[in-house]
This record gives sequence, C-alpha cells and structure tokens, in this order.
Amino acid sequence: MYILGISAFYHDSAAAIIKDGEIIAAAQEERFSRKKHDAGFPSHAVTYCLKEAAVTIDQLDAVVFYDKPLLKFERLLETYYNFAPKGFASFLMAMPVWLNEKLFLKKVIRDELNKIQHFNKKKLKLLFPEHHLSHAASAFYPSPFHEAAVVTIDGVGEWATTTICKGSGNKIEILKQLNFPNSVGLLYSAFTYYLGFKVNSGEYKLMGLAPYGDPSSAQTKDFMNAIKTKLITIYEDGSVFLDQKYFNYAVGLRMVKDRHFYKLFGFKRRNEEEELQQHHCNLALAIQQVTEEIVIKLARHAQEITGSKNLCLAGGVALNCVANGKLQNEQIFDQIFVQPAAGDAGGALGAALASHCIYFEKERKYSANADEMKGSYLGPAFADEEIKTVLQSFNAKYEHYEDCEKLYHTTSSLLNEGNVVGWFQGKMEFGPRALGNRSIIADARNPEMQKKLNLKIKFREGFRPFAPAVLAEDADKYFDLKTASPYMLLVQQVKKELLNPVPENYYQQTINEKLYFQKSSIPAVTHIDYSARIQTVHKETNGAFYKMISSFKELTGCSVLINTSFNVRGEPVVCTPQEAYQCFMRTEMDYLVIENFLLYKKEQPLWEESDIWKNNLLTD
Repeated sequence: MYILGISAFYHDSAAAIIKDGEIIAAAQEERFSRKKHDAGFPSHAVTYCLKEAAVTIDQLDAVVFYDKPLLKFERLLETYYNFAPKGFASFLMAMPVWLNEKLFLKKVIRDELNKIQHFNKKKLKLLFPEHHLSHAASAFYPSPFHEAAVVTIDGVGEWATTTICKGSGNKIEILKQLNFPNSVGLLYSAFTYYLGFKVNSGEYKLMGLAPYGDPSSAQTKDFMNAIKTKLITIYEDGSVFLDQKYFNYAVGLRMVKDRHFYKLFGFKRRNEEEELQQHHCNLALAIQQVTEEIVIKLARHAQEITGSKNLCLAGGVALNCVANGKLQNEQIFDQIFVQPAAGDAGGALGAALASHCIYFEKERKYSANADEMKGSYLGPAFADEEIKTVLQSFNAKYEHYEDCEKLYHTTSSLLNEGNVVGWFQGKMEFGPRALGNRSIIADARNPEMQKKLNLKIKFREGFRPFAPAVLAEDADKYFDLKTASPYMLLVQQVKKELLNPVPENYYQQTINEKLYFQKSSIPAVTHIDYSARIQTVHKETNGAFYKMISSFKELTGCSVLINTSFNVRGEPVVCTPQEAYQCFMRTEMDYLVIENFLLYKKEQPLWEESDIWKNNLLTD
C-alpha cells in the first residue's frame, strides 16, 4: 500500500510517501524550487517521492492533504463575523483567494498532480485529516513508543492551536484542544514580529537572541510581568487566554497592535535591519521564558491525563529546542521524541501515516529500539557519475578518493588547520536542520570560527549560534545531556569543567563583547548562556559523518565539530551538487567535499557571476 502525503498553501510545503507504513521519502518543496519556505503546491517534492518509491499516481492507494480546508474556512468566516467591522481590509484580501482556490482544493490537487503525470481521476482517493491530527501522527507513529502522550503546539490549524492526545498502537485519541485565537505559537510569532524578524521563519532568531537578555535585570522582570498580567493568562493545565486588545493577527494585516505594545514595553517595533539593543534582548528572553513555562505546564497536564511515561511533540513550537531542553530537565517523562520536521512540512508525513493507521486501519510499523525516521535522511542522493558531470560543467578542479578513510583523514587535517568545509553526502535531510549530509563543518575549538562563519560564509547576524555535532558515545563528556539528540532539537549546558570563568560585568557588556568572549574550550558552539543545541551523531544512521568526526577525534582528541546548514542567509539548504558548488564559490568556504570528491577553493577557475543572488540575503 502506497500513500502520498502533501502539505501546501501556507508555508513550508512538502511531500512524503510511505509503503505499508514504512517511510520511503520526504522533502520540502523549497529545496527544489529554491524559494525559501515555499508555500506552493509541492510539485517537485511529489515528483521526487514518486520516483524514489518507483510508483505512478495511479498506483497510489490515497493522496492525503494535511488539513481540512472547509473547516479552516469556517474558522475564518466566524472570526471575521465575531470581530466585525474590524478586519474588513483583511477580509477583502483573503476571500478572493479562498473563493477562487482553497474552497476547491480537491480540484486544485487533482489538476496539479495531473501536471506531474496523467492519471485516472476517478480512481484517486483524496483524504483530509485535521491539521493537528497530522502533526500528532507525524510525532507518534514514527516514535519508538508503543504508547505515549502526544502534544502538538503551533500557530493554528483549522481551529486548534494546541492538542493533547494519547497514542497507543495504531490509534491516536485527542483528549484536549485549545482553539484560536488563543495560541502559544501566535504569541511567540507576535514577539518575533515586534522584534523585527519575519513571522513563520524568524522564530528561531528570537530563540537565539533570548540568551543575550539579562535574567537579573529589572527590565526583563518587568517585561515578563507585563506579558503575564496584560497579554496572556496562563492556567495550570497549560491552556492560555490571549487578550485580543493587544493583538491584530485574528483579523488584521499585522501580528500586534503596535501602539498598545509600545505603551506596554516602552519602545517601538524594531525594523529588520535596525541594530539590536539590550531592551530587545531582554524582551526576547522574557517571551522565551514565558513560552517555556507554558510548554512545561502542558507537558505536566498531558502526563496527568494520559498516565504515560513517554512524550511525543510536534507543531512549530516543538522546534523551540531551548524549551525542549528545559522540559527534558523537568523529568516529567522518561523519554521524549520530537518529530524532526515538526512544522508544517512534517504535516505531509503525518497525514500519510494517519491515513495508513486510522483510515485504512493498518498496523503501525514500530520498533522499541529506534524511531522510524531513518535519521531524517529522506531526500535525494546523487551518484558519482552525476556529481562528476556537474563538476566538469563548471570546469572545476577536484580530487577523487577511492579510499573513504583517506578522505576523512585529509578533511580532518584541513579542519584542524582552521579551514571551513562544505560537506555534502548521501540523502538530503527532511526538516529544517542540516544533520551532516548538507552541512558546513568546522573546528568547534577555534575561537574565531563563529564570527567567520556568520559574517563571511552564512552572511547573517553575528549573534546567531552554531550547533555542535558530537559522537553519540562522547556527548556526556562535553554536555549535560542524558539522552540522545540525533535531530538537533535539544539544548543543554556545556560541561562546567570546559567553561571559562564569567567576567564580573558579563551581563552589562554589549552584545558583541558577550558574543566574542571565549566561553569554553569549544567556544564556537558554546552559546552566550553556556548552552549548546546538540546533535548526537550515530554510526547506525549516518556512517559517513560518524567516521568523519571519529577521524577528527583520532587527530585532535576532540569529537565535536561545528555543524551548520549548507546555505547562505535567505536561501534554502542546498539539494544538488550544482547548488553545493555554487554556494561554495559564492562564499569564503575553503574546501568542498561532495561524496568522495574534494575541491580546494584556490584551485577553482575564476568565478564570474552577477550579484542578483545577493538580493536574497535581505529576505531571510
């Protein structure tokens, strides 16, 4: 039985395909279209999934869309009615799109699939599970748990913004639901907007900015008090009430009412390129801590009503790896599994899995020893001949290694010498994180590396942190981590014995002074609050990356590397060898490894290209 899942028309469109409950392939459309957070119909991703599974559309048992558009339309109409006459401009903008396209989604899906390949439209079964059921299914069904509490938290689906479910076997039961306009995800996005970042893409920047806030300052405490007394009521079960007097997302064209936020916090909304000040950092810290409090209360309540020792998380808020780390430290659950593509992209996979287990009542593919995500390496891979053809088209100079071990040893030496290496191996990752197959890697011990990577290679804000990739068996030597973190979704502290003493005036320093203070023996991956967003690397799921880090350990005694995504600001992670070479040549990366091909920047032909691509740097 083959089932194709699709998410589209909001942000981060994606497709996934399963066979008899096994995940075969999954990918975001942005990786093919090269349009970051592409919301269009995922034609390229669907084409890839069909090819990878070696099936035609006629051979599919179902095509499953990740939410119910008619129920979402009902929510929009009711919201506009309840808030009328406010929101009339937004209503006029939204309705033509719905009346022309989204209300006729079955026809849109059939027409788009027909552009990919012709099929018998009468035989095609289209299914539409609810949005949060798709999220819940994406987390529970691939998890290594026979039963679990399942919590989903995002902006909004149809009506739901948060759900607590109980998963058991092939069943998922929704026990509690929080509805729009009360939303933890939209609350966090409101502050993303007010602090000058883009909604639905800049939330991770807000999370990265929060540690620059001063937790002991009166201003931070005042901000937290204002949020919890004016903007939001937090109940003991983790449910929330948002005072819509301050927000504009329900019917407006902006997230918040700027004038009301200004009165509450004492400063105007930050423009995107405006220099960050301490009050911006303090507000980011305040909303991050409020979010953590809500997530922990939700988890406690989920444990109370399910009685489970296991937790599965999905929805966009589940990508808040700082909150995940705090939740883990509470020890409410024995084990936690977070879907690596927790946002809307993962909804495509969840929709397919939900239809397999619930609609078709088939047995769930399950193992207590490991999750079913295959390391999240579910995208395209490229053979040597394809890579060679691409490199020759650029007249690139390269060395091909027959012996992988020699390649790893050579690369280790280059990293140890302070070089930055583009690392392109195997199948592309599904989800927002690069996990060692489409990565840029460097030496975590180098105190200059964070600045170099941010400013000269990624072309992004200097405050942005980098993640460590560490051999799984060595993780507890470097971090206060008591479990695996294969998907880079947990933040924990760097070991105390690796830290350097904090200066007395640390929190009074400027952002740049705090940023470039050498905080530990692995400074390039130690964040401002002495934490790190950790990826544990396992030989069972990524043998090549594991051997690469092992080789670096043999040479240096250190089993930690910087791992950041292979892209520049404003562009999706690279998918193909061609994109990898272009990114390599556009930046100050020193070396590029594509499978067994090694390229040295200084040996490449002169790179002549217009600067049009740089326009994307301002749109991230």
